Amino acid sequence: MTGKTVKPDGKLLELLVCPVTKMPLEYDAEKQELISKSAGLAFPIVDGVPVMLPDEARRL
Repeated sequence: MTGKTVKPDGKLLELLVCPVTKMPLEYDAEKQELISKSAGLAFPIVDGVPVMLPDEARRL
């Protein structure tokens, strides 16, 4: 991770769903994560690209 903040494309964020539950995600700009409350996971965003791998997600 480079440490710089790059916001993902808004259209992309609208299309993405949790890969585990297929439910909508919430964007956390401060932490640069996509939050799946239904799965209890936070998926990192690295250089503006969401990393949607459950093994890479942080448990909430």
